[in-house]
Amino acid sequence: MAAWQDLFWWSGDGLRLHARDYPGDGASGGEALPVLCLPGLTRNARDYDALARRLSGRRRVLAIDLRGRGESAYAKDPMSYVPLTYAQDIAALLADQEIDRFVAVGTSLGGIVAMLLAGMLPGRMAGALLNDVGPEIEAAGLHRIRGYVGKSSAWPTWMHAARATQEANADIYPDWGIEEWLAMAKRLYRLNSAGRIVLDYDLKIAEPFRVPGNEAGPDMWRALASLASAPVLIVRGGRSDILSAATADRMVAALPQAELVTLPGIGHAPTLAEPGVQGAIDRLLERAGKEPPSR
Repeated sequence: MAAWQDLFWWSGDGLRLHARDYPGDGASGGEALPVLCLPGLTRNARDYDALARRLSGRRRVLAIDLRGRGESAYAKDPMSYVPLTYAQDIAALLADQEIDRFVAVGTSLGGIVAMLLAGMLPGRMAGALLNDVGPEIEAAGLHRIRGYVGKSSAWPTWMHAARATQEANADIYPDWGIEEWLAMAKRLYRLNSAGRIVLDYDLKIAEPFRVPGNEAGPDMWRALASLASAPVLIVRGGRSDILSAATADRMVAALPQAELVTLPGIGHAPTLAEPGVQGAIDRLLERAGKEPPSR
């Protein structure tokens, strides 16, 4: 049996969107809360395969391709590539699948989408993992991302793509070997019809991101406050240039049920496979499953 199956749904503006649907087996008696995995700006559902496979025996996991990524359709209007629209797309998925309460896992942009979604759907997010992102984004990280997002690249072999990925990200994962870089390249790139290995996203996602303020929402601290009644796991790379230690500490102070895990030596963003993270994720899911609806 395949680990996952394709799931498609329609956005409010008529885009056919995609997720990987990892089913739960329900063997524990009663369906556990499903988990929605929301990837970063240039990433896709493949980023969450290892986590989804680990969790899916106990619960359903939906790993999302945001519009313009992976198997999801590219938007006609590139200015729709903004967090609020992504959150609306996820709300449409929840309605399509008749999912009431859920746990969100969001990396970088995905975490911003999760915070906005918590505000849009009060009481329905039973818990959240915010991976290396918060209501305030460091200027250095934004400058770095704006320097590469939307720039075309193509490679003749996967090894070429892996070496390029290593060159661009060596400071983020300093201990990785070529196997890890090759695996990352296969999450980032796809093989096109001409036999070239190219980035697996619409290069036009860069257009709104380059406009100051479009990388998040108007008041992200207010969005974060929507999670005050839910358990929240904050994962931070110790070398992150997106989420500062000061912002992470402020988040913990603002959220009564928050847990912070900092990973020394890792930049933006942790893969969620690092030692110490999996146990924290299990604790989050256990706490979220015990939380009653707050409506």
